Amino acid sequence: MSYGFSARAESAYVPYAFPIDSAAVARTIILLAGPSGSGKSHLTHMADLPELRLDDFYRDHDEPGLPVVRDMVDWDDVASWNLPVAVEALGELATTGHTVVPCYDISRSRADGNHVVEVGDAPAVIAEGIFAPDLLEPCLQAGLNVLPIWLDRPRWLNFARRLVRDLRQHRKSPPVLVRRGLALRRAEPALRSRAIVMGFQPMSMRRASATVAALMG
Repeated sequence: MSYGFSARAESAYVPYAFPIDSAAVARTIILLAGPSGSGKSHLTHMADLPELRLDDFYRDHDEPGLPVVRDMVDWDDVASWNLPVAVEALGELATTGHTVVPCYDISRSRADGNHVVEVGDAPAVIAEGIFAPDLLEPCLQAGLNVLPIWLDRPRWLNFARRLVRDLRQHRKSPPVLVRRGLALRRAEPALRSRAIVMGFQPMSMRRASATVAALMG
């Protein structure tokens, strides 16, 4: 079943060697986007579906050519992330049900080995992360079935959830986390508008949960 969403904004992606034969696509890819801290991981847990962690596709901090802002790597720029490899992994999950992906250590800002993702006979796979909007167009070009969801939550709630999570996980130093969190809060309206233009549907947590449940039958 194809959802027929189309991406209308430009993509940073150079098309991979697709499209895939539609007969080989056995699973829907649920692209779950929203600000950091909006509850994407919570929805994934509630849905009880296999997940591809998009954070595992960040590039190593010492890779040449990474985007920089204020003398720090701009981890909110899609150029800090390996989009073609993520699309390839989603294509493998949609067709074969398994793939090998990096194990990314956010605290060290680098990959540390690989791990296998197996999805069994699940009817869908969730891919969640801040760069999910950038995946929609290349996934559609690849011939994948995609359901794109943007989680709509209040901005101050997102800020608080994000800060508590990142402090608990020791992702960065507290001053960096607060400064970055405030910047992300200010950027949320523009991110939301961009995702909608690219083809995502804004949904509350309740509506998104119901939509995913309906997909699973």
